[in-house]
Amino acid sequence: MVAALVSVWACSLGTPPKVIKIGVDLPLAGAAGRAGTPVLNGVQFFVDRHATVDGFSVQIDARDDAVDGADDPSKGAGNVKALAADPLVLGVIGPFDSSVARKTIPIANVAHLALVSPTVSSRCLTKEPYLPAELSPSRTAVSCGAAGFPTPAQLRPTGTNNFFRLATTDELQGPAAADFTYKNLQLRRMAVLSDHEAYGQALAAAFTTRFEKDGGSVVAILDFDPNRSTDVGVFLRSAKADGAQAIYFGGVTRNHGCVIRAQMASVFTVGEPVPYIGGDGIAQDPDCVRHAGANAVGIYATVPTAIPDSIASAQPVITAFKARHRNATDYGAYTIAAYDSAGVLYAAIDSAIKAAGGKLPTRDAVVAQLAATSAFNGAAGAFGFDPSGDTTERLVTVFESRSADPSLPWAFVVAVDYSAALPY
Repeated sequence: MVAALVSVWACSLGTPPKVIKIGVDLPLAGAAGRAGTPVLNGVQFFVDRHATVDGFSVQIDARDDAVDGADDPSKGAGNVKALAADPLVLGVIGPFDSSVARKTIPIANVAHLALVSPTVSSRCLTKEPYLPAELSPSRTAVSCGAAGFPTPAQLRPTGTNNFFRLATTDELQGPAAADFTYKNLQLRRMAVLSDHEAYGQALAAAFTTRFEKDGGSVVAILDFDPNRSTDVGVFLRSAKADGAQAIYFGGVTRNHGCVIRAQMASVFTVGEPVPYIGGDGIAQDPDCVRHAGANAVGIYATVPTAIPDSIASAQPVITAFKARHRNATDYGAYTIAAYDSAGVLYAAIDSAIKAAGGKLPTRDAVVAQLAATSAFNGAAGAFGFDPSGDTTERLVTVFESRSADPSLPWAFVVAVDYSAALPY
């Protein structure tokens, strides 16, 4: 009798639902969560609008990799191990931070699990060298090892690429800033600073090389150690005497990058007439604005990704998202990139399911479909992946700080597009 009842109960329920999972690894708590949560929202919004794929219900398994308010590589590694242990997880959106990516790519690679990041831009995650010779003033390439990073091959024990990203790579930030400075701001004489770290040095080198190729002159260069002194007054006065019309800074806010902007007030005209230009190490950073103080206006900075607010095709998705998420903090710079990351992963899963005759596909099949992506029509435009897993939509966006109020957003200025041809 019990067996019969169980049989009737099972028949009444029908066959178990078919489920696939998409993992997410992002910082979701504390200060870093303010950047990571809008990314998760973008993924969730796509899944909410596309609840199934080929008869499979889609579930999100989101993991937080923040510790004490910051992205933590060890926690990210643990998250990806846990996601990899679940056979229903066919891909992961994330990570947010390049340091986490260096820990998680090898783990996911061994598990044959695709990672699709909306945000990370460190070149050595996908390509060698760190700084191409064509962007180096000495015409000597800087290898990933020399910059202190593992090579792409070291991150991929299986020899197959499993990492894909929608942000372009950092070496394009310096050239984009140079082209913007020369062509848009129409400046011809620059001074260049860097903060003694590989990221900042590479940005400064690439800016210098491209600016001089454009026809400009770099009249002064300084690589300063922020652990020794942040007073660059002597350099600034010398640069002004040599005719510098603006300063380019390669580095990050935490290395007192925007304190230098404040120091400029005692040497140069304050504000937009003498710009201060940098990369995503200072871009849209409230602390940068705080440190610059009354001289915060006229700071320009590049971000190595498309900004969908300026892209016509993204407007319907943005409007729909904001109709559902009315809190301004729910939406961020990478929300639509996350939406498109989920979309391109869905497309790969869809193709893999069809190739498997409607059955749950292998992770290798999903990775292979992502690698074959050449023209995915995302909300922010069409893109594919090159053989290294980098996006073929190579956009670098320039923002400007137009207020000394750190709570106010930076203004979009222009997008520099290297999709058709690299600047080196």
